[in-house]
Amino acid sequence: MRLPDCKFYLFGMGNRRKLLYKQGMLLDALTGESIRKWDVASENVQPSEYAVNIETRKGRKATVKEDETGVWIEDDGERIFLTRSRLRLPSFERSKRPSMLRVLHHEILVNIVNGKPVPNLLAYPKPWYRDAAVMCMCVEKTGNLHVVEDWIFGLKEPFDRNNAGDCEPDNLGQVLYMISLVSDPSHPLVDTILNTVPQFRKGNHIIGLTDHSERPVYQTKWLKFGLKSLGLDDPYEVPEVFDEYSALFWMDFRKEHVDGSPFSDEARMFYPYLGWAEAHFHGWSPPMEYSNGKYPLTWEAHASQADYDRMALISEDYVNWKICAPHAWRAAEMFLYLFDRG
Repeated sequence: MRLPDCKFYLFGMGNRRKLLYKQGMLLDALTGESIRKWDVASENVQPSEYAVNIETRKGRKATVKEDETGVWIEDDGERIFLTRSRLRLPSFERSKRPSMLRVLHHEILVNIVNGKPVPNLLAYPKPWYRDAAVMCMCVEKTGNLHVVEDWIFGLKEPFDRNNAGDCEPDNLGQVLYMISLVSDPSHPLVDTILNTVPQFRKGNHIIGLTDHSERPVYQTKWLKFGLKSLGLDDPYEVPEVFDEYSALFWMDFRKEHVDGSPFSDEARMFYPYLGWAEAHFHGWSPPMEYSNGKYPLTWEAHASQADYDRMALISEDYVNWKICAPHAWRAAEMFLYLFDRG
């Protein structure tokens, strides 16, 4: 899928201020406030180095860069920090694709806004538990769990209700898993979830609507995973039925799966995280090119709940084409696929 031809770069990983560089301007990515402008003769965006290098028409050189300390501008020999907070940014030098892992790590962390892991910092104002759980797997691996710790501790609802208001039962296991990263069964939401589960129980599994369809295998796998993560009793069994979403859950219970048709080409094009998770589950080759050499690496298109109008600060083409980028669930699935392959 082709993305709009618009060169930009986002700064502000984790809980830092979100900044957007494009066409010689540095803006607040959430408000559009202008922070700095340059009369650019040339620019070099280096996504894997978290940097943009600029040369002005008068020959002056400037750099905007992000590191483990914060985001800073070095302009005419002077360094000014724009936002600071503690982060761990591994080089992934032992990986086969270290540069790509660094970019994907960035595309996950930049979509954490005020401690809240969102699918995209512009198009999605609220976290989705499904996306957030996979994002949390990544930040736990890279030593950045502290960025979302307060948000997880503060969770009070078993469902995010983001998908047309539905109470999606896969959320129950996702929340239990996330709580296990920062707390234990004494967290007050755990009892609420355990008391909610019977509403969806059918025999020895759960069932309900996820993305407007019944997906009992996926839903039960998430519940079992959440219970296991907290060391709680698990009386549930994964049903022996075909569930298209079963292959999205590659983290455990891989034998409990009934084969069927894979995701369609259209589904994998618009929602690439589906293809990456499916490939991870089956051990398949990558479902699409790792990279076309451009930033961002990840996107989602034509999603029913995304507010694409908020992408206008980057480009009206993103609005018109109904694309948001970068996308955190896709970045997390790609990151974990590559991370597990070494």
